[in-house]
Order: sequence, then structure tokens, then C-alpha cells
Amino acid sequence: QVQVVESGGGLVQAGGSLRLSCAASGSSFSINYMGWFRQAPGKQRESVASISSGGVTSYSDSVKGRFTISRDNAKNTVYLQMNSLKSEDTAVYYCNVGLQFSRGSAALPYWGQGTQVTVSS
Repeated sequence: QVQVVESGGGLVQAGGSLRLSCAASGSSFSINYMGWFRQAPGKQRESVASISSGGVTSYSDSVKGRFTISRDNAKNTVYLQMNSLKSEDTAVYYCNVGLQFSRGSAALPYWGQGTQVTVSS
């Protein structure tokens, strides 16, 4: 049974920082892509940042220069360092990982349960 668990959300003042973590565990797998999405009230879920198995990163324009995604392959963990937070960053943040269960198989998407980030102005 695969588990994807996020941690690190909370309440922070505008201009502050938070670091989110997401760890995947369970069955034997290799992790292909890892990424973060967010969903604000009344809005669609949107991609925030992603990192490939080779370490190539991608960011949405709204967070570029403020957020940094990284991964620790030994720990099956992805991080999102969020600096200079703004009120518009307030959302539930979801971890998304692509897992491969056999060599050459397609990566299957798994989601975490979400962690709330609230930025007060």
C-alpha cells in the first residue's frame, strides 16, 4: 500500500517562509516525477512546481523566484521551500508523485492528502 504524506503547512505572516515536505512509502517502487499543486477556495487546482528524476525543475510564473523545489531520492521525499509568501499563496497544497512499480512501466500518479498554508496580510 503506497502512502504519500505531506507536512509543514501552517499559518504565516506575509513575507514569511514555510517549508513543505512530502514522503512516499509503501510498496517497492521508483519515483519518476515529483511535484506540488495547490488549490485555493473556489479555484481550480494548479501546478506550483515539479522536479524530474534527473533533477530538472519547473515553476509556475506566480511562484518563480520565491519557491524552490528539491528532492531527496534516498528518503523518497520532495520539499517545497516557500519564501516571501503572499496572501494569494493561501491554499491547500498537494504533493503529486509518479511511481513506477516495474522497470519500463508507466509512472502512475499518487496524491497526498493536502496541507493547508495560510498567509495573513
